Amino acid sequence: MKGMTVIVKTVASWVKVLIFLFGINIIIFGHLTPGGGFAGGVILDSSYVLLMLAFGREFAEKNLSLPTASKLDCLGAFLFALIAILGFAFGGIFFVNYLVKYSQPLRLISAGTIPLSNIAIGLKVGASLFLVILTLSTFRPDISTDKKE
Repeated sequence: MKGMTVIVKTVASWVKVLIFLFGINIIIFGHLTPGGGFAGGVILDSSYVLLMLAFGREFAEKNLSLPTASKLDCLGAFLFALIAILGFAFGGIFFVNYLVKYSQPLRLISAGTIPLSNIAIGLKVGASLFLVILTLSTFRPDISTDKKE
């Protein structure tokens, strides 16, 4: 049997959604509350680590495959670089709050490009950490007890 006990698997399947939603909340509201792209990306990755610990590496890899995680990693880096290049090319015009007409302090759309940067960083960090942990779990030594010596 792969993974842990039925109790751990049941609790992990319920909690993974809550952890994932909390990570998205930290990323989106990172400019208003403590957190942001890095912390939210780590929290997003922790939901996949929970899946890996509870169900086994194959199950977590089936939910977020290696090529998909690599594409998300590249997409996060590309989006962050694109935001930086647009800011460099257009200067203050791009970095000002482009929704000044509708923005109010302490609202979601009150920070210009910061939420976009947080989303890009969250994608990059979450996918990178998942790839690192998946790679480390692939090269672990086999210590099963049912080997005949």
